[in-house]
Amino acid sequence: MPNAERQLSTVISNTRSTCPQSLSTHFSKGLKPMFNGEVTQRTLELLKGIDLAKATFQTSTGLVNYDLTGPAKKLYPVLSPLRNALPRVMGNGDTATRWKAITAVNTNNLSPGVSEGKRGGRISITEQDYTSAYAGLGLEGDVTFEALYAAQGFDDARARTVESVLRAVMIAEERVILNGNASLALGTPAAPVATLASGGSITVQAGNLVYVVALTPEGFLNANIANGVPRSVSRTNIDGTTDSYGGGSSNVSAASNAITTTSGNQTISATVAAVPGAAGYAWYLGTSAANAALAQITSANKVTLVANGAGTQTASQITADNSRNTLLFDGFLTQIVNNFNQSGTAYYKSLDGAFLTSDGASGIVEIDVALKSQWDANRLSPSKLWVSSQEAANINKKVLAATGVPLFRINLDVDGKPAVIGGSMVAGYFNKFAPGGGQVIPMEIHPYLTAGTLLMQTEYLPYPLSNVDNVAQIKCRRDYHQVDWPITSRTYQFGVYLDEVLQVFAPFAFCVLANIGNG
Repeated sequence: MPNAERQLSTVISNTRSTCPQSLSTHFSKGLKPMFNGEVTQRTLELLKGIDLAKATFQTSTGLVNYDLTGPAKKLYPVLSPLRNALPRVMGNGDTATRWKAITAVNTNNLSPGVSEGKRGGRISITEQDYTSAYAGLGLEGDVTFEALYAAQGFDDARARTVESVLRAVMIAEERVILNGNASLALGTPAAPVATLASGGSITVQAGNLVYVVALTPEGFLNANIANGVPRSVSRTNIDGTTDSYGGGSSNVSAASNAITTTSGNQTISATVAAVPGAAGYAWYLGTSAANAALAQITSANKVTLVANGAGTQTASQITADNSRNTLLFDGFLTQIVNNFNQSGTAYYKSLDGAFLTSDGASGIVEIDVALKSQWDANRLSPSKLWVSSQEAANINKKVLAATGVPLFRINLDVDGKPAVIGGSMVAGYFNKFAPGGGQVIPMEIHPYLTAGTLLMQTEYLPYPLSNVDNVAQIKCRRDYHQVDWPITSRTYQFGVYLDEVLQVFAPFAFCVLANIGNG
């Protein structure tokens, strides 16, 4: 064997299992210089015979790039339509804002007629003083030094923390503007009235009792079967201090009438008198308050219980009214209900679980009754109709079903191919009880309006020289601001705060429909 072939055989034996690809191409270019021209056909055949067993580097070794797309994506909604639309005005110190209003003139309805040479009668007026206390709102966040270092090259951890806190405060402020309850105590609901029906799996026993707890919007939001309804809440703050406030639940009612189940296929239906200001109701089922477990939470003041309560919270654990959160200010719904409870002319109506009804002429009976009441009492029309997604769907269905006309659109593209588009939306409601031949009220879905509640908002008063520039406004002792706290550990801490109150000069100009059934 020539010397070149012996040397090449040695190379092949040493590289057969590790060389990344065939050597024939690489070696053929430089074999003559390497082996002093001793290259034969046998040498080339040896090169072609090299067989690779395994690559030295594969993706499993970990020597790969990390393809991370930055910055961090923010995949959550930030919806605050009331906060965005309401005017914001600055206050002038004090712990509360105050105003006076003349709410009626000539209250004794004196006749204006006068005889020759004589003067008219003296009118009487009604004046009322109003006070709304300011409330501080704010949330905090923090980021450690190490988290800041580690985020370099990807995102700004400090900026992202502050942005997240700011957006959380905006969402929380919107909820307070709509649902805040600092003053309205829900008290103790009346005893429910229970009836027996078929179709469930409640335990066969005598003396079944139903108890109920009314919930504010905040309480309804945070209540669930597993954890029960929130009672008195003690919150630990970021600085180690604590705050206590009502979680949004009333006291528990007295027991309903007793119901005896005689088979394993029965249900218990219950109703309770509506509690103005409640957005939901928690229902407990058992033979006594001590064993009556939380069974269901509804957005209307009626329930059908088909099984024993699955919750661990019992009716006996509810011992006080914790409906008020005194760290907040009163939102729209609370101020409307307060006006109604104080014999004002705000419109409030509980449907007690009944559905909205069509008038057969593309209208809704209950909405028309509310609009007529506002005209008769206050000579005005609401300008915005806020609904939940549930009510939007039900109103759309009832209004369009009344027309008896199939609604769809046919689009033709440039080639003349037809495409049928289904679906429809009621975007407004015509108020026939408004001056000037009626008025269209835009209808919008509010993200934080509890299902079963409908709100009609009035944004301007049609009263001449009323001195009311804004029917409602946010009055601030201090508007949005960021606080960077001193560094006391290797952590940056930030807070976003504001100090304000919702000032509603004419709560009587609003309407609320509550406890609307889903159908």
